[in-house]
This record gives sequence, C-alpha cells and structure tokens, in this order.
Amino acid sequence: MISKEEVEKIAKLARLELTDIETEKMQKDLSAILDYFDLLKKAPLRQGSAGHAPKVRDGSLRKDDVLPRDSSVVERIITGAPDKKDGYIKVKTIL
Repeated sequence: MISKEEVEKIAKLARLELTDIETEKMQKDLSAILDYFDLLKKAPLRQGSAGHAPKVRDGSLRKDDVLPRDSSVVERIITGAPDKKDGYIKVKTIL
C-alpha cells in the first residue's frame, strides 16, 4: 500500500489540502490504481503486438485530395450567419 507520506507529497505537488480521512481514502484509491497497473503489466500481449503502431508501407495511406464544394451551400451558410466579414463567419475570440 502507498504510504501516507507519499500521498501527502502527491497532494502537495497537486496543491491539494487533504484531511486525514481524505488522505486515508487516497491511500486506498492510489494503491488500487497501482495494483491495477501491475495487473496490466502481467497481461499477455497478442501475437504480433508489441505496443507500437504498425509500420506504414509506401503508398498505403489515403491521398489527401481536395473535394469539390457546392458554392451555393457555402453562400447560404455565410448569408445566414449573424456576423460575417470577407466571406467568412466572424465569431467571438475565446482565448
């Protein structure tokens, strides 16, 4: 089981203030999570699976083609927008 000191150190790094009851609960929860990872480490891999993405052969990826668009649909969408500029829909800045 993960120690109380380790939980307190993790809580401090995460800038959390835990009560004694919360610390005990986190000890149990974190220990269960770590036990589950140990279980996953012991699980057998399927044959041919090494945990990596498959190698891509030349020409096996889909070509990036620009699809034709119906300009009337685009115009109707832009026309229906409440705020627009230079053929684009204006939206509020979020960042």
